[in-house]
Amino acid sequence: MTAAPIVQIRQLTKIFQQGEINVTALDSIDLEINSGEFLTLMGPSGSGKSTLLHIIAGIDRPTSGDCIVQEYNIAELDESALADWRNQNVGFVFQTFNLIPVLSAYENVELPLLLTQLNSRERRRLVTTALDLVGLADRMKHLPKQLSGGQEQRVAIARALVTDPRLVVADEPTGNLDSHYATEVLEILRTLSSSGKTVIMVTHDPKAAAYGSRSIHLEKGELVR
Repeated sequence: MTAAPIVQIRQLTKIFQQGEINVTALDSIDLEINSGEFLTLMGPSGSGKSTLLHIIAGIDRPTSGDCIVQEYNIAELDESALADWRNQNVGFVFQTFNLIPVLSAYENVELPLLLTQLNSRERRRLVTTALDLVGLADRMKHLPKQLSGGQEQRVAIARALVTDPRLVVADEPTGNLDSHYATEVLEILRTLSSSGKTVIMVTHDPKAAAYGSRSIHLEKGELVR
């Protein structure tokens, strides 16, 4: 039986205004993403793939069209509701790890939970579980500068997972890593997809894209079939 779509996109358009010029980043995109997919978005710089990822994740808003994620048309949510929705439903992994240098691995992973009503014991259980999942339970007291690039990205993945989101979005997550650490990160993302989470990843690298269950290409804001 085919999994139900977690993302439904209809006639999605995004136009940026640069001075007096309108730049179309996405042009009438139609797309469905099934629950549990590991979808990779590919295309040249400026093709719109990161813009599409950011709209799906609720970081940006479309100019027109619908983006329905888990039955919410996120384009219609106000800023407060959208922030709550993101914190509860989406985990973010970026090319730059975005770890806070003065916080330990544990404290960096704990950050999203500080926005919840969980007590310290519940937070500790979730943080420890997330760090164990990425193989870094023994590094929880280390600062980012005491970790390798691959370990920093795994901490970032643990931070993305600690709220148990159904959707994990990754924007060039291996772009700053060598091949060894990149493989570690991609294997973790593939395992997450196998366990039922939906993973959407932007990448320029065909080898990285091969880890996905499906790949789509964008050119000048349009899907290339």
